Amino acid sequence: MAIEHDYFGLLESGPDGSIFWSETVDFGDQRVTVDLTAPDQDDVSQAALDIAASMISALENIDLSARNAMVGELDDRTSEVTEYLLQQQEEFGEDLQDVLVDISGDVHIDIIRSLQLVSVTILADELGGSDPFAVLEYALDADATDDVLLVNLASDGTVQSVTSAD
Repeated sequence: MAIEHDYFGLLESGPDGSIFWSETVDFGDQRVTVDLTAPDQDDVSQAALDIAASMISALENIDLSARNAMVGELDDRTSEVTEYLLQQQEEFGEDLQDVLVDISGDVHIDIIRSLQLVSVTILADELGGSDPFAVLEYALDADATDDVLLVNLASDGTVQSVTSAD
């Protein structure tokens, strides 16, 4: 069986009924991997695919919202964002200045600005549910797959949480 969509084209299900779509999209001066997945094609609606397509098209706004959510966590010294930023400062040490894209004097803000959006995973079967509909993965070093921050979004684009991959 398959689902057809204007943006995603023909989404064919695997032998187990799951669907998967992957594309690399241009985002600013970087390339971002976008995956759309669902364990059961029957749980994916046209509305979910429409919302997923609009999220991909609005990636710049979604990225801004995600980064603002990270900044909002800086007041909490025990937040995963704060812990991640402190870990990155410790790990990079004096070389941190070399990976920052902008140096304003506020190291935590500079790190958040310098994070690269590495991937977006859309869980197309989670439309309107309490679980994330999309997960954005950020890293200061795109090759460090373990040192990432994950921003979980609801299907309406609101940020549900920001967590580390630990």
